[in-house]
Amino acid sequence: MNSTDMRRKFSLLALAAMAALAGCSHKQSAVYTPPPAPPVTAPSAPPSVSSSAPSAPPSVATNVPPADSNVDADFVASHKPIYSETGTASWYGPPYHNHRGANGQIYDQNALSAAHRTLPMGSLIRVTNLRTGQSAIMRVTDRGPFVQDRIIDLSVASAKAVGVWRPGTAEVRVDVYAAPKPIEDGGRWCVQIGAFSKEKEALKLEEHLERKYHTANVIEFTGPTGHWVRIRPLNDDKKRAMEIAKEVRPEEGGAYLVRLD
Repeated sequence: MNSTDMRRKFSLLALAAMAALAGCSHKQSAVYTPPPAPPVTAPSAPPSVSSSAPSAPPSVATNVPPADSNVDADFVASHKPIYSETGTASWYGPPYHNHRGANGQIYDQNALSAAHRTLPMGSLIRVTNLRTGQSAIMRVTDRGPFVQDRIIDLSVASAKAVGVWRPGTAEVRVDVYAAPKPIEDGGRWCVQIGAFSKEKEALKLEEHLERKYHTANVIEFTGPTGHWVRIRPLNDDKKRAMEIAKEVRPEEGGAYLVRLD
């Protein structure tokens, strides 16, 4: 074999070796296959946010369970309050004990109950002492307190349960769980002024207010703690009652917006 043939042979062998190496390298390479695109779905709605403390009194009535302590406790445990407020609580007993309350029934200071000026009569509430955490479930059965800067008057039993009896007053939260009538709308309203220690003072104010509010029904009545004057505007309208309460001068007596029903 001459030198030319030998070079041709070596060239062919080199080409064969290179082809073999190229083939091995190709077999070892991994081929990337992109995954399938995910299915297109509608965006999910954001989760709803709930709050146990309402921002405003409801304008509709709620179903009130029958008056029973066990039923009331079960109802409160399974529901959220429909309205809440905070303020100073006091308590009342004698001389109101065994006298007829605003709901028409005899007031028993040893039963769990409360007096409130504006919540519908029969509302189911829970009162919580903000300092001690003591609480009790009760119904609104009376009207009061007729003292400035207080929001609720507790019976003796309620005051003991909530830790108000010994100190006399305490800061509390009132949670309303059910009301037989709308809290904010409707209702029958009046303005109550007093109390006066002497009947003639109440009668004098009654005559004055009759001339001032000739379309209103002005009455004088005697309560366990003195004499009172009540102004009932035409149709027991709440808006007009609120206006009258603002118009009453301090020298005429303390004026309180009161719901009658």
